[in-house]
Amino acid sequence: MTPSNEFAVDFRETRYKGYKSYSYLKGGSDYDEFELAPELGRMPLYDLGLDAEQHERTRTLVDDNIIISLHDHPQVFPQDMTQVRDYIRTGREHTGYEGLSRSGMTAVFDNLMDGTACVTSKCGWKWDDIIYDIGMRLSDISHQDYVRIAYSLEDITRAHDQGELALVLSLEASTPIENEVDRIDILYGLGVRQMGIAYSEANTLGSGLKERGDGGLTAFGRRAVERMNSLGMAIDVSHSGDRTCMDTYEQSSKPVLITHAGARALWPTPRMKPDEVLRGCAETGGVIGIEAAPHTTLSDAHPLHSLESVMDHFSYCVDLMGIDHVAFGPDTLYGDHVALHKTFAASLGVHDAQNGPSYEEVPYVAGLENPTECFFNIVGWLVKNGYSDEDIKKVTGGNIMRVLGQIW
Repeated sequence: MTPSNEFAVDFRETRYKGYKSYSYLKGGSDYDEFELAPELGRMPLYDLGLDAEQHERTRTLVDDNIIISLHDHPQVFPQDMTQVRDYIRTGREHTGYEGLSRSGMTAVFDNLMDGTACVTSKCGWKWDDIIYDIGMRLSDISHQDYVRIAYSLEDITRAHDQGELALVLSLEASTPIENEVDRIDILYGLGVRQMGIAYSEANTLGSGLKERGDGGLTAFGRRAVERMNSLGMAIDVSHSGDRTCMDTYEQSSKPVLITHAGARALWPTPRMKPDEVLRGCAETGGVIGIEAAPHTTLSDAHPLHSLESVMDHFSYCVDLMGIDHVAFGPDTLYGDHVALHKTFAASLGVHDAQNGPSYEEVPYVAGLENPTECFFNIVGWLVKNGYSDEDIKKVTGGNIMRVLGQIW
């Protein structure tokens, strides 16, 4: 069996029955409508060069096992990305149910609007906008029966057994809690099970990647880490400064995650993590999810961003941290991710032109363009490159399940 040109691999049947986001309302009347990017077939399929036996082994590994993305934004964006701010201000980003149903994933850490949450404010990260976003998404999810919210490990295993998809509600930064530690409890009560310390800019907890100096974890940040440990909320340091990462490791009594990043030794930008931060994560018992957002995990060996350059970071992290501490957090979405980065460049701070090497821009990351195609291509690459079934199961879900068992 080989994939068709339209998309997709013939994964096992799920409970998805065709629901579209907010279809319980009248588009154009109850909310403004936008022409959205396609969930399937936006870009050509990536040719892994698998033979029939490798293809069947790949499909079986995805079908039979719990497959988890440690970081994604599985929302559907406007076809015309110049409309994205107006779209976000409706408060109703659409979930890509159809695309997700063809992805083979069991669970995805869904990072919501995050720093693009500008429903009422141009600045993002405001408490009211984050709550608005979570509430709207939960309302939509409540009107369908394919996706379930993951509050526990049992929700993930049940999703696999019942042909569902488990969404783990996540935030990339704790910025919206301001100086109110009890807001962490409120977010937990609303279903949030993973949260970052800081994004690009410093907040009351610690420093982010854009700061020239990293003051480390603050006194309030130490209290926040303790509260997240007590609640059972996973902590992410993907966008935190290096010292803040190390301070978080020291403060936390539970494993710490780097949900989406790569190795600075391969691509020397602040967005990537140096060896000591990667090793520190593993020493807590934590896991890194290898990043694949456009123009992040490049490498000298594969300077045009593609599956191959992303897997260079995977291989490096496995060698450095051990295979028990590596997973995947592709950080993908449905729509033009490159254009989205450009729209929010100032506030997101994803790329640092002054402190990183130059690169040739690509229109999309070949092989990892959206949540639907990621894990077939990742597993296929691992199959083709001689990884055992046991190790493939670890890095595509098993390591995450183990560490969540310690945290949640």
